[in-house]
Amino acid sequence: MNFKVAPEAIELGQLFAQQGFELALVGGPVRDMLLHRPSHDLDFCTSAHPGEFEPILRSWGRDGFWDMGRKFGTLGALKRRGDGTGVQVEVTTYRSDLYDPESRKPEVSFGDSLDGDLSRRDFTVNAMALRVPDLEFVDPFGGTSDLAKGVLRTPVDPYQSFEDDPLRMMRAVRFVAQLGFHIEPETAEAITRMVERIGIVSSERVRDELVKILLSERPRDGVEALVDSGLADLILPEIPALRLEIDEHHRHKDVFDHTMMVLDRAVALETGPDGPVPAPDLTLRLAALLHDIGKPKTRRFEPGGKVSFHHHDAVGAKLTRKRLKALHFENHMVEDVSKLVDLHLRFHGYVDEPWTDSAVRRYVRDAGPLYERLNRLTRADATTQNRRKAQTFEAAMDEMEERVRQLKEKEDFESIRPDLDGNEIIDLLGIKPGPMVGRAYRHMLEYRLDKGPVEHEEAVAELRRWYASQE
Repeated sequence: MNFKVAPEAIELGQLFAQQGFELALVGGPVRDMLLHRPSHDLDFCTSAHPGEFEPILRSWGRDGFWDMGRKFGTLGALKRRGDGTGVQVEVTTYRSDLYDPESRKPEVSFGDSLDGDLSRRDFTVNAMALRVPDLEFVDPFGGTSDLAKGVLRTPVDPYQSFEDDPLRMMRAVRFVAQLGFHIEPETAEAITRMVERIGIVSSERVRDELVKILLSERPRDGVEALVDSGLADLILPEIPALRLEIDEHHRHKDVFDHTMMVLDRAVALETGPDGPVPAPDLTLRLAALLHDIGKPKTRRFEPGGKVSFHHHDAVGAKLTRKRLKALHFENHMVEDVSKLVDLHLRFHGYVDEPWTDSAVRRYVRDAGPLYERLNRLTRADATTQNRRKAQTFEAAMDEMEERVRQLKEKEDFESIRPDLDGNEIIDLLGIKPGPMVGRAYRHMLEYRLDKGPVEHEEAVAELRRWYASQE
């Protein structure tokens, strides 16, 4: 088996061998090497303890050294190449951990063999190693075969593996999304039977795995695997809840299937690195996933076999905010995704009756920096199979976007303000600061949105007219 190994790995292996220590490249880098995928960071394990290999790593990694993982037997270093790029490595002493059933944090115990270390890895495709510098390939659990088949299987009994570290269940789903693999039946059954164990994992770690799933090449596959395994019932229950029972007398789209289509379409609408929504965009993908989660709570059966979901946008925005906060997403992400969910139906009225310029300005103002994402979410949400309706919708969206471009050539949407500021309002009306000034300011802002920029005299006349009507 021929391996294209980074020269830094060979060099480091030689340094360890000179001191009488074993060193092996392990885990993801070996897997990615066999898949011909780039791997920027290198993970190693060694027979040496941290105190023994620290001098080697410090002398090799002259451009950076860290020891935050020392208590777990891990030290890291950075070495820059002549072209300015760098290689980052982490080296860990062979491990043979014991786990507390009430925690996924192991009681660290150093091992004495490479095979023993590999046995504690999450999946066989990550339990392969390459000894350096002699390039001996080590695969005690059949990872090569599983890699060729695209199978995820644990190197030891899956129930024991997930009992030790429940986060491995989420990692299985992540590899479905990232690598396009499928979970071996016995391993999949173990996940389904042990989903409750995910409850001992911190929200932050669950969130991080969910983010990796959504930012992968196949986010839909990952979400479907989350739902099929039962994990979503615990970490994102609003998504499996979209599988609404279809009443034979009432017709509506299967909301879960629709959501998966919207997620696919939103991903396809992301842009290149120089575009307005560079791929992969977590905000857009979260909004696509969550945009209809208000439907189960708002479903109503109407006369004539119709089903309605009135105000599901507003209800969904509240549910989105609650769920993302529970998963400890940053505040700006919570607010941005919630806002997109709240606004995702806003454009639909334009299709029936094109808006005035003032309505277009309000749409852009309300969307703010989310304007490009909102338009992509709106387009992705139009999943009708009726070609005429689809073409009408696309044409309306194209028209609205062109009107926005034309309006932006005349005025700066990003800084729309009333033609009169608060101080001018106080001076012109001869009033003191207070609630009336705020009301006047809001009226003049609405007037500005309706009329666009106007001459100063016209703005003054409108302010006086409005103020007179308040008395």
